[in-house]
Amino acid sequence: MLWYMALTSPSIKKAAPLDVDHPVFAVKLIHKQYAVKHGRISPKQIATECSLHSHIGQHPNVIEWFATGEDEVWRWIAMEFAEGGDLFDKIEADVGVPEDIAHVYFKQLVSGTSFLHSKGVAHRDLKPENILLSSSGNLKLADFGMATMYEYKGSRKLSSTVCGSPPYIAPEVLACNRPPSSTAPAPTPKKNSYSPDLVDIWSCGVILFVLLVGNTPWDEPVLTSWEFYEYATKNGHSTDPLWGRVPPATLSLLRGMMSIDTKQRFSFAQIRQHPWFTRANRLLTADDRVSDPLELATQMLDNLRIDLKNPATARRRGGGDAMDLDGSNQHSDSTGSVGSLASTQPDVPLLDTAYDWERPGLRAVQRFATSSTQPTSLADISRTDRIDGHAASGPRGAAGFGYGLREALAEEPAMSQFSQLRGVPVTLTQHARRFEDIVPSYSLTRFFSHVPPLHLVQMLCAALHQLNVPSPPAASVMQASSSYQDNECIARLKVRAADGRKQTLHGEILVDRCRLRPGDDESGAARLLDVRFVKVKGDPLEWRRFFKKMAQLCNEAVYSPDEEDANGM
Repeated sequence: MLWYMALTSPSIKKAAPLDVDHPVFAVKLIHKQYAVKHGRISPKQIATECSLHSHIGQHPNVIEWFATGEDEVWRWIAMEFAEGGDLFDKIEADVGVPEDIAHVYFKQLVSGTSFLHSKGVAHRDLKPENILLSSSGNLKLADFGMATMYEYKGSRKLSSTVCGSPPYIAPEVLACNRPPSSTAPAPTPKKNSYSPDLVDIWSCGVILFVLLVGNTPWDEPVLTSWEFYEYATKNGHSTDPLWGRVPPATLSLLRGMMSIDTKQRFSFAQIRQHPWFTRANRLLTADDRVSDPLELATQMLDNLRIDLKNPATARRRGGGDAMDLDGSNQHSDSTGSVGSLASTQPDVPLLDTAYDWERPGLRAVQRFATSSTQPTSLADISRTDRIDGHAASGPRGAAGFGYGLREALAEEPAMSQFSQLRGVPVTLTQHARRFEDIVPSYSLTRFFSHVPPLHLVQMLCAALHQLNVPSPPAASVMQASSSYQDNECIARLKVRAADGRKQTLHGEILVDRCRLRPGDDESGAARLLDVRFVKVKGDPLEWRRFFKKMAQLCNEAVYSPDEEDANGM
């Protein structure tokens, strides 16, 4: 039996055996005809992905392959379910994570990637979208759609396929798509080809940079990008302010991994010998596992902050950013539009059907009503969140203690990001036993609102318009929502945009009613609107940046912990 999961694209489902509820695993479903027609994915490519993933075998930092099968219409791939969700959902855009946390995930990234290389396989598409977390917060590499076998029985081969995501791609990959340039700092090893393993090392360097500062160093590694041009012409000694935020101890490591001359690029052996790599870290065990998942989760959640009082964010550098709040980027696209930009990796498509997302309930509901670790059928879940002592389990439920709005929201992780007080609320940590008890698997791109539904939708539409994201009039959005079977749904706003790095962002903004107790009516104090930003495709960090801008533009509608304190609730 399959259940929809809220933290991945529609092509991934959460599943369990028919007769028992464990183990829970993930199933990737590919509509074969649609993939060929619209996604430019051949049956051979799909078969290669299955073959390479199964060939890799087990490793703590790689999503495990279980099985595959097909019928006339579908190809399915069963694999390990990453219960911790996306790593980069939990990282603040333009901020990054503390150095110790960056060190944890970089070491695990190197461990997983080097294991692939030991099997002769290169990933070739390392980026935030393909980095997940286990239930204890350990890193897991996923998605082998672009992987290739570059070494077999001592024989090596080069690649010429242009694949990957431009901000994370190595320059020699892009060189395969155009004639050699005399201005290039260094030639590729062979005309129109590259070493796939060295490409992965470059991407690991970019990911480390993003972990440290919350942004990529450039749009793509081409000389027309001034950030990359300066990096290339100054031998890695960029004057870009982002590089000034990088811890000094990591600079030589980053320059070694992102050496444009592939002959000078670091190997994994050199990376492991670097002083920053070998530094002590209390968050890691001797075998590079997370030593204290609760401490790690607490630090990560505390790092997520959105300042609603000062909505102006730092202007992005370089290429056009159609979502700049000040709209003054002189390099913006001349059309001023935010259209869908093609990625170098084709989509793994499904039929264009409506998305049916599982809605994450309030944390209090999950703790007192059902286990958040169990898969839940959409047929059995109600979008009306209730907290009443009669249905609850646990100490308060047994005593028939009714939960109020303040108490319920105090246990919701998404609320802490809007508080200007540092630290994670004790209500989140005092009952925590696992990583996901503090940092949930679902995305924290979510806020609650107390404004009237029509007014809220109008504010969302106005904010989208200000960011140059097309949206229909609020009235038509509200009218369309009346046709949904779910009577708790207020509105669905589709988002198709280009992020600050000119890559596709695709998702939905879902507005639902949030009822805490049976009998609450529209005018009740416990009535809120739940606003969720659900990513379908795109960089998780860029989606978080988009959410952050939207929340700041709609700041008067966002229900925050500080507002509760001011009102004496």
